[in-house]
Amino acid sequence: MMKSWGKWALAALLVTGSIAGGTAVPKQAAAFTSANADSAMNAFVNVFYDASAKYFYTNSDHQIHAEHAYGPDGGKYTDFWWEAQLWETVMDAYERTHSSTYRSMIDDIYTGFNAKYTDMMSNDFNDDLGWWALACMRAYELTGTAEYRNRASFLFDQIYSFYDGTYGGGIWWKRDGTSPQKNMATNAPMVMTAVKLKNATGNTAYLTKAQNIYSWIQNRLAGNGKLADHVEGSGNGSVVDWDFSYNYGTYLGAALALYQATGTASYLTDANNAASYVINNMTLSNTPMYEGENDGAGFKMIFMRNLNQLRQATGNASYLNFLQQNATQAYNHRRASDQIIGSDWTGPTGAGYVQSLAAAAGASALQLVPADGYTGNIAGNGNYEAENTLLVKAGGGGILTESSTAGFSGRGYVAGWNTNGTAVKFNVNQNSASTRTVTIRYAAGAGNASRYVSVNGTVVQSNLSFAQTSGWGDWKTVTLSVNLQAGYNQIIIGYDASKGNTNYLNLDKIYGL
Repeated sequence: MMKSWGKWALAALLVTGSIAGGTAVPKQAAAFTSANADSAMNAFVNVFYDASAKYFYTNSDHQIHAEHAYGPDGGKYTDFWWEAQLWETVMDAYERTHSSTYRSMIDDIYTGFNAKYTDMMSNDFNDDLGWWALACMRAYELTGTAEYRNRASFLFDQIYSFYDGTYGGGIWWKRDGTSPQKNMATNAPMVMTAVKLKNATGNTAYLTKAQNIYSWIQNRLAGNGKLADHVEGSGNGSVVDWDFSYNYGTYLGAALALYQATGTASYLTDANNAASYVINNMTLSNTPMYEGENDGAGFKMIFMRNLNQLRQATGNASYLNFLQQNATQAYNHRRASDQIIGSDWTGPTGAGYVQSLAAAAGASALQLVPADGYTGNIAGNGNYEAENTLLVKAGGGGILTESSTAGFSGRGYVAGWNTNGTAVKFNVNQNSASTRTVTIRYAAGAGNASRYVSVNGTVVQSNLSFAQTSGWGDWKTVTLSVNLQAGYNQIIIGYDASKGNTNYLNLDKIYGL
């Protein structure tokens, strides 16, 4: 229900493993073909869809787990906003295939949802309601069913009634007055919904409202090439600057919708800038970064879905390549037993239960773009930003990310790192087996430091030296040779006092792979 996901999602990057963890054997790479897209969608439906309830299960084992025990039947079935996203995954498949099966599922899921949530307005979260308004308008565009348009119109009006002048404008996140906040997740989807309603009804008041919301987003949440998550607090509020890929996705979708409605070029510029930010700064070697489990696992799906709309509108070949490569990347890391794709596309899906929102993201990726027929692994650009990797904490701390010292690349760097048992895990994919020279960019302002390096479970350097730098803003490099296999590899740079590792170290990135 997105009640406290923001703080949780930031912390989720600092984990020892995912829900779908465990030892996994890397799969042989496969071509991204139409058959792959069919297989991915069939697997998703077979594992998660309860045809009798006309609803999706939360988890692949159909059990309730405390990590996300929200939704009908105590959390056995997906919660309010997840079901909207999974409904759109079915629409992704319907748009690609025009299959009568998916056409029927569009109607069935809507029926199943209304049976579980008999009064949508009992939900106090405007963003939850907004995902359904947006999905209903898409369902209307695909099917022509007036009920979907009418539901979207009703929901939009209810949500927009919470637009006021506090913080300069914008729609409140919650309807009950608690947790006062206005965020991207509530406002940007409503821009898209309003433009769709204007197109469907001819009522230009919707376009005016869309522009009002977007202007507020520009004034409070956009700036310096980045997007903030929300505004909160007393008076004019404080801007909270969290990076989530779905914020960029909904923002670029809103900007694109207004560009298509008005022809104003600045909107298209905004959309392209948001797309570029994620591709350049929130990926590992051009694969979307892991953003955690639960809500975070679906963020990249929303970004990819809206990026595809931008790709279709502009014919941008680089967007097409990015989307196709990541469809292949996700599919190559599917699980052999049930063909499900997990939450981290940079590495194999593990043996544990997988959440439906994570699996939907992978399934959707293969529905969005035409298959390119590529047969092989996806290595990307060889650049792995440390702040976008998996961080292993010790006792809840000992390692963090920051961006306060100048000279780093990407969004920041790993810092505060001098605790036994902490590590940085890089999932590295290669087109073919080879010996490569990896370059590690670092700062060691407190004196000489050292760390161990392991590759695919084998320690290749127990005490790699990082010579003292003149300060924390003085970035240097060290190199070492590593043997990598075709497909998936994991490189770990860690702190282990028993190996003689010492001192603080800031880690910016590894590259050259």
